[in-house]
Amino acid sequence: MTRVGAAIVLFVVVAAVFGPVVAPFDPATQEMALRLEGPTGLHWFGLDELGRDIFTRVLYGARISLLVGSVVVGVSATVGIGMGAIAGYFGGRVDETISRIIDILLAFPGLLLAIALVAVLGPSLTNVVMALTLIGWVGYARLVRGQVLRAREFEFVQAARALGATTPRILLRHVIPTTLPAVTVQATLGMGGAILNEASLSFLGLGVQPPTPSWGTMLNYGRGHLLDAPHLTIFPGVAIAVLVLGFNFLGDGLRDSLDPAAKQRS
Repeated sequence: MTRVGAAIVLFVVVAAVFGPVVAPFDPATQEMALRLEGPTGLHWFGLDELGRDIFTRVLYGARISLLVGSVVVGVSATVGIGMGAIAGYFGGRVDETISRIIDILLAFPGLLLAIALVAVLGPSLTNVVMALTLIGWVGYARLVRGQVLRAREFEFVQAARALGATTPRILLRHVIPTTLPAVTVQATLGMGGAILNEASLSFLGLGVQPPTPSWGTMLNYGRGHLLDAPHLTIFPGVAIAVLVLGFNFLGDGLRDSLDPAAKQRS
């Protein structure tokens, strides 16, 4: 399943990168005379309510999903690693303060908090990334904190401290690298969550705004034609499900590979 997940992710990434090259039409080109037409040999996924080629828009929508997922996971992991490492290494009041902030943010449903933030800031791609990042870093911080609490007692860390190594050097060279396997797994699984959350916000009209193609927006427009034109929702829905499933398969495989306990059991 790990290989299946990696193949799915690689396929979508290649399709997103080379989308403008392989796409048969422009995503904004309209053929009103053929609006809501089903899949044909020319239009593989059919046309939407404005006569735009759905296959082309699915390809371009993959770019938005991967962009949002990559930026959200990258920024969230960076902030979370820093906050978690500081909390776990220094302990005391620093740990207490950061832990309470994490607890407060975890007390709110993540997607609901993101909806509230985007509703206040206004619907846009930038605000979606900001909202998802604000709720995304806490998971990495809590994970890294637990890893650092264990790693700071390792003999090589204590030896570096005894030799007079500075705190930033100990954290960057000795402590944080021990957390990277767990963070890698969390980031892979987090990509699927970020993509799903972006699609949810776009479905509600709070994400990417038209005419930019987005899988969530396509689902929103297609829900009014479930009976007469189901292809409007089938293809973007399948794209979301397959990509999220691919990241979940890949993350589960990485977790089994990087987990020492799993290696011993095998």
